[in-house]
Amino acid sequence: MDYQQYLDEINALNDYIRLTIAIGLTLLSLVLAKYAVIRPWWRFVTSTEADWDDHLHRPLANRAYALILAVGAQLTIRWIMTTSSSLFESSEPVFAAFYVILSASILSVSIKHLIPVLMDQFSSQGNVTVSGSNSIIVFFLRAVVWFAGLYFALNQLGIELFGILASLAVFSLIIGLAVQQTLGNIVNSFLLAIDRPFEVGDRIEVEGTWGSVVSVGILSTKVLDRDERLVVIPNNTLVESKVINHARGGGDGVARRISIVLDIGVDYREDIDHVKYTLLQLAKECPYVINKPEPRILLHELADFAKIFRVYTWVEDYSDEYVARDWLLRNIDERFGKENINIPFPTSVELSDSIYEQAEVTKQRSAKRKMVQERKKLDESRTNARNEIEEITEKLKDAELSKKDRTALEERQRELNSLLSQFDRDGS
Repeated sequence: MDYQQYLDEINALNDYIRLTIAIGLTLLSLVLAKYAVIRPWWRFVTSTEADWDDHLHRPLANRAYALILAVGAQLTIRWIMTTSSSLFESSEPVFAAFYVILSASILSVSIKHLIPVLMDQFSSQGNVTVSGSNSIIVFFLRAVVWFAGLYFALNQLGIELFGILASLAVFSLIIGLAVQQTLGNIVNSFLLAIDRPFEVGDRIEVEGTWGSVVSVGILSTKVLDRDERLVVIPNNTLVESKVINHARGGGDGVARRISIVLDIGVDYREDIDHVKYTLLQLAKECPYVINKPEPRILLHELADFAKIFRVYTWVEDYSDEYVARDWLLRNIDERFGKENINIPFPTSVELSDSIYEQAEVTKQRSAKRKMVQERKKLDESRTNARNEIEEITEKLKDAELSKKDRTALEERQRELNSLLSQFDRDGS
């Protein structure tokens, strides 16, 4: 008995037996898919270092099972319902619509897990780690996929989606007016995700609200202020307002670095170099202040009652700003007392010279000499940096220079240019 005879005998069986055979084959396909494809696939993804494929495995596996069940049901109907052409023809568009929806579901869940990984790969390493805003882009892309899937699925069923939407135009207009602010927040959240003026963890200031971003949502952004209160700011407000991002002010790719600027006034009869050297030593002694960029002390203003010195220091993380400021102010007050440096009061009372006669002239001279040495060292550093930049520029003109050496020289050139920019900005 050949193959065709076997097939004819099976087709001659009654509908219940054929239905049982079809269900058995479908279950067998599920078992084979589980042990021949799904399980080995799971062992493979768990052996890799990436996490996204682990999270993607279960949703895709469930959809694979759904696909097998749908194909099994469609083939079963085709086999058993050959005598009922009307039922067969009416079921085909339903299965086609189901396959479209299933495809949209697979694409949607893939976007959910793959887009954040791709965006992290293309993000600049000097920026704060991307988070929060990724969900907005993922939401938009998944919405587009589902809309397209729904459109094509309804087409398979002979339903025109745009015709339905057109018939609901008046109703949609009323709903649109009612949720205008909400829609504006959603659109602006997408714009914030593209422009990325801040990210989760950044410290921002918006219309008097000052704190760290804890989440970026579809409708609003949540900020934890200095009093540990959660402030919810609508995305419309963020787009329309001036946003100050304190976490992006750091140079050299150090996003959380921040400068601390203090204005300290002393009496006009105090020696400038003595004051500058005292403040410089204090800035270098502060445990929160980093060594690079180096602290700078500049005579900022000759005010009505005092010489104003501006202290420039940098801390590595802006969360240490206030403790560093507290340390500097406390120690400046204490050290000025030891050095007999007077901080004047804005009064018109005539003071005697006795308080200044107690100042130690030898300390002032020593401080002045040391300050001159500091300035000389800075001038030498500036000159050496410029000379080295010129040497590097000449070396880069060499066409036979290897790629590795060229990269190292260009990196060194950027460091020196950054150092010179620091010198020029501080006026040192």
